[in-house]
Amino acid sequence: MHALLTAAQMRAIEQAAIDSGTVTGLDLMERAGRGVVEAVFEAWPDLAQAPHKALVLCGPGNNGGDGFVVARLLKDWGWEVEVFLYGDAAKLPPDAKANFERWRYLGAVADLASVSASHAEHSALVVDAVFGTGLARPVEGHLGQILRAFDSLRAKPVRVVAVDMPSGLCADSGRPLGACARADLTVSFHAAKLGHYLSDGPCRTGKLIVKSIGLEGSGGLPAGGRSPAVPLQDLVRLVKDGSSAHMAKSSETHKYSHGHALILTGGAGRTGAARLAARGALRIGAGLVTLGVPGSAQQEVACQITALMLRRVEHGEALAEVLADSRLNALCLGPGLGVTRARELVPVALGGGDPRPTVLDADALTAFKDAPETLFAMLHETCVLTPHGGEFARLFPDIAAELATPATKGPAYSKLDATRAAAERAGCIVLFKGPDTVIAAPDGRCAINSAQYDRASPWLATAGSGDVLAGFITGLLARGMPPVQAARSATWLHVECARAFGPGLIAEDLPEAVPGVLRAAGL
Repeated sequence: MHALLTAAQMRAIEQAAIDSGTVTGLDLMERAGRGVVEAVFEAWPDLAQAPHKALVLCGPGNNGGDGFVVARLLKDWGWEVEVFLYGDAAKLPPDAKANFERWRYLGAVADLASVSASHAEHSALVVDAVFGTGLARPVEGHLGQILRAFDSLRAKPVRVVAVDMPSGLCADSGRPLGACARADLTVSFHAAKLGHYLSDGPCRTGKLIVKSIGLEGSGGLPAGGRSPAVPLQDLVRLVKDGSSAHMAKSSETHKYSHGHALILTGGAGRTGAARLAARGALRIGAGLVTLGVPGSAQQEVACQITALMLRRVEHGEALAEVLADSRLNALCLGPGLGVTRARELVPVALGGGDPRPTVLDADALTAFKDAPETLFAMLHETCVLTPHGGEFARLFPDIAAELATPATKGPAYSKLDATRAAAERAGCIVLFKGPDTVIAAPDGRCAINSAQYDRASPWLATAGSGDVLAGFITGLLARGMPPVQAARSATWLHVECARAFGPGLIAEDLPEAVPGVLRAAGL
């Protein structure tokens, strides 16, 4: 997993490096500008073949300083470069002002208020260096109109590169602060930022390239993810792969060595979701998976399953009897369960003196929408809640309302903030689903599983895919994986299975893709 940084964390890392004496602010700005030019030529090799025209929009902070470096480097390549500045040059920070003066030896600087989209129509490249990671207020007024006008360039053969963040995009939340630019390519430095992966970030960022500016080993984050400037517990991880722990099977083990999961179904005509979850749990490697079925659905389920087991579970008392078997070590309630059945069975599943790791999804969450505190009082630390946006709002209405409120300042309240708050309130793991799935633990540990950029998986937007994810998590819990690790690994595998299958995916295909994905990952 790779670390994602907030704007404040990035500033702390840069300042730690500067304070150590190994680098200066001007060094970092020069490296950032060079990184942008390198990334542009890597993304669009045709621009490196001959000089072109560029429009560089610079802002009042150090992001603008990066823009002046880019302008100077492109000029050195023989490009025709126009530069526009938003703000007063006399008030630029020292390093940005130094690069402003270096550019002034090469060309003029016009007021950004005078620019329009027509200036860019004959340019090959627009460089957005107006605001970077430090934006704290909405972009409004004339500047907002300019950013909106430049957004229309996507319909023309003009390429837009953003320096660190598209201007107007909150680096910590991925939410627009007023008007917001849209880039074809965004070049960030040292590490990606949370806003590149959350909310509107991916659609505004375009292609994301992260360039080193030499901070590794000098107060920044080395490969191991530790930094004196950023405490390890404060880092948010981007889930990049699964975990081999608890997945490898030995020839010396037997089926019970890999756990026994119980997944409860709804009544007749409502068993499909639980069967999908059970198939996912079995494919992910649980030794045994049993479906707990009411009498009305026994024949329906028996006609549909082979490797899965079946046990009649009519009501709460029957579930308590089933749970007397200590070999059942992971539970899943919710997919297709029905809210009435969920209200009866969830307390039984969560009760007892030896609570088992439990996944609560779908109806098991909705059943408590009128009294979420009742559910929270029953939860334990080995539970995993897997809400989508609607279910999240039912359980955590105040948190969801804050997340839905338009952002008026930065850092804006983010999906990551919301999931952390929910996990703390619930006292267990919360997996807030979406293309930017956020997984949070009650102690604040957090990870993002992104199905965007090179991992885009739009085919997951299909009925039943969430049920399979619940099954994946349950299967990994049965195999002994800790809840937060099970949630992270399952979401990674879920996306990889969708990518392996591709267009035309339906939920039934996800479990069948597991063997190939595990084999390819060396798990």
